[in-house]
Amino acid sequence: MDDEESQREGLARMVAAWGYAVETAGDGAEALEKLSRASARAIVTDMMMPRMDGAELLRRLKAQGSGPPPTIVLTAFGNIETAVETIHELGAFWFLEKPIQAPVLRYLLELAVSQGRLSEETERLQRQLSYQGVLGQMVGNTRSMRQVFHLVQQVAPSRAAVFLTGESGTGKELVARAIHNLSPRRNGPFVAVNCAALPESLMESELFGHEKGAFTGALERRAGCFELAQDGTLLLDEIGDMPGPTQAKLLRVLEDSKVRRLGGKKEMDVDVRVIAATNKVPEEAVQRGHLREDLYYRLNVFHIALPPLRERMEDIPVLVEALVNDLNRKHNTQVSDVAPEVLKEFAQHHWPGNVRELRNVLERAVILVGDGTLGLHHLPRNFGAPLSPPRSPEPADPNTLLIPVGTTVEEAEKALVLKTLEHARNNKTRAAEILGISLKTMHNKLKLYGASPGEE
Repeated sequence: MDDEESQREGLARMVAAWGYAVETAGDGAEALEKLSRASARAIVTDMMMPRMDGAELLRRLKAQGSGPPPTIVLTAFGNIETAVETIHELGAFWFLEKPIQAPVLRYLLELAVSQGRLSEETERLQRQLSYQGVLGQMVGNTRSMRQVFHLVQQVAPSRAAVFLTGESGTGKELVARAIHNLSPRRNGPFVAVNCAALPESLMESELFGHEKGAFTGALERRAGCFELAQDGTLLLDEIGDMPGPTQAKLLRVLEDSKVRRLGGKKEMDVDVRVIAATNKVPEEAVQRGHLREDLYYRLNVFHIALPPLRERMEDIPVLVEALVNDLNRKHNTQVSDVAPEVLKEFAQHHWPGNVRELRNVLERAVILVGDGTLGLHHLPRNFGAPLSPPRSPEPADPNTLLIPVGTTVEEAEKALVLKTLEHARNNKTRAAEILGISLKTMHNKLKLYGASPGEE
């Protein structure tokens, strides 16, 4: 990079003659634009240039997270002090005073490129070590977890959509974060959305954003999750709970890579990697109409299934050690050890809540211990006791609906709608009024349930 064309092109021809592929730029702004499209092994830059000088270019590259490639700064006699400051502040590799001595530049370029390759190799080895039982915040040495780590390693560098399945508490968001952190998008944002936690009326606004006045209560423009995750990763958790119309709009965004805010007139290009997750069996969700088949196939480019904790009980000791260390940092405690009888008790537990349940049990115990060894008496009093099966006695009042613990939201809603319709003697208009929903919504729900039309 040099703003004087004759010096720039002459230097480029000389470096190319040494066997390097060379790109040139007249200033830092042009260089930054070119570096956004292709990487470089080394940078040779003048200090003083219009629009963006060499120091500002290095600051911009450093702000992106990974830092600039090894950089040789060219400087005039009066700017040596500035060049030295740039090396110390921004991590430039070396500086050369003009006029350039070709043998010295060639030697420094060889060193700079070698340093870059050494840094890449070091990073590769560190990443390889991270798969030996630990990946990000995930821990495990069992075959099933090593397979998960391997799949994460394989898919992370790509742009492919990923579909995560597994029971609640198995760590699907941790896997999504690991994929993001090991990908070229690691310096971009990671945005997670729980589709089951958002009401249908807010789902589209949350995903796609809205303009001011787009609907009642839209007092200002708001960016959606796709905009917020630009150049990063978007996790759509519990994708099977997303309303059907929103699934259709999501499919179009994934296919076109364009999004339009609610109430907006212009489409915006988005570059977002999407990771979807669900605790349901996706094929069953498709068969029941909860998940669009075309959306499922669009998202299920690369599937990773997370095993429940009960299927990898051998990982409990290493999980306990990692979780206790993490909780010590969180609560400023000093739990030094976990009694063997505690680990034995853990090995006999079914863990319906998976790793999340294990963490919750340990968090309570770590707070109680404070300092020392975690023993059986620090566990909850009813830990390990089987849960009583839900009872659903017939209510004395025929207009009362009892819903046992363990019933899903969808099943509970269906029971409530049908019971209300029965109470209204199959008058859908009256039943809709009681439920506080529109008649159209009532029709749609009954159609979904396969119920008979009844009276209006």
